[in-house]
Amino acid sequence: MARFPRLLRFTAVLVLVIYVFVHRSVTKRQSQHILELKQKLQQPEEQYDINGSLTGDENRGVKVEYLPSGEIDASLKVNAAMFSLVRNSDLQKMARTVRSYEDRFNSKFHYDWIFANNEPFTDEFKRQISVLVTGNVYFEELPSEFWSFPEWIDRRRAQQNRQKSREAMMYGGSQNYRFMCRFFSGLFYRMERVATYDYIWRVEPETELLCDVHYDPFKFMNDNDIHYGFALSILEFPETVPTLWETVSQFIEGFPRYINDNNLLAFISDDEGATYNMCHFWTNFEIVDLNLFRSEAYKAFFQHLDVSGGFFYERWGDAPIHSIAASLFLSKKQIHHFDDIGYYHSPNHNCPIDDEIWTKNRCLCDQAHDITFRDYSCAGKFYDVTGRKKPKGWEIHAGKGDYFD
Repeated sequence: MARFPRLLRFTAVLVLVIYVFVHRSVTKRQSQHILELKQKLQQPEEQYDINGSLTGDENRGVKVEYLPSGEIDASLKVNAAMFSLVRNSDLQKMARTVRSYEDRFNSKFHYDWIFANNEPFTDEFKRQISVLVTGNVYFEELPSEFWSFPEWIDRRRAQQNRQKSREAMMYGGSQNYRFMCRFFSGLFYRMERVATYDYIWRVEPETELLCDVHYDPFKFMNDNDIHYGFALSILEFPETVPTLWETVSQFIEGFPRYINDNNLLAFISDDEGATYNMCHFWTNFEIVDLNLFRSEAYKAFFQHLDVSGGFFYERWGDAPIHSIAASLFLSKKQIHHFDDIGYYHSPNHNCPIDDEIWTKNRCLCDQAHDITFRDYSCAGKFYDVTGRKKPKGWEIHAGKGDYFD
């Protein structure tokens, strides 16, 4: 992180204060956030070790064996659940996705599944989903404060931004989309139900597992000191995050002790942190150690971003937020690409290009459509930066590619 100069201790706080007074008067809640940030900046300079916050390895090295029935011993499972944010109107889309995940994976492991909605779930939704999930199933309504504007947001300015962005970008005019991005960026892991778990596998409607999963990804992560897992990695739309990296840089300057010495900065920046290259892990598939988000580093990070207003004055997505945080706070070895899990979210495929894996896992996908090493994917960069070995035959799946080959 040599390229980040050490500025005055209170640079981040001063920027926030100036920003607030330019755009609106300081509310009581906003003043409290600024005070908390100032107190954090006054903390000692010793390097922060995030590993003390992450999920431990009490069972590390225990091999997961299938029982004769094809299931596993429940005592070997880790404390994890599936998680879906979904509307009642998405019932059939969600049901097909659940059936895919259950058939390909969870029917062997019976992990719990949490469904969340900003409105009460209908009886029809609960009835249909309940017959598909093989683990415990929970239907949760979000607290109103998780799906609304924070007190410090200028709603008129936010509305003006939505009107201006309506034709300029996908979901540019959507208020609910911004609520969703903020929810996933810094609120979902605070839900009472979610707080009881260590790991979450995020699942969205209209996604599909394309191959059988013969092992437990949660257990794999726990056993191998991995705390963030992804399937697809693409580029963000620059128009949605014009000031995100400027805001992140302010955080880095104010909180250098949170940055991991073996970080993945080179994945998200091509110039040692001067700018953001728009690479991110696509969070519609995300297996994560929730204690990453519960860590002191991430909580300070989200608070810094939240106060800036970028979720509403621009259209910051949760994918770049999670990706930047994981890249800065975790070690390179603590982030994993699940190249062996076939996954689809329109229009992108993660289809195992290793023939042996493709055959063994009964994959239903065209390997030619895998985007991992295509020009428009960032996953190849992830392999280069981390030094991870690329699968056999990856070269023929590089380049521009064509979805319709």
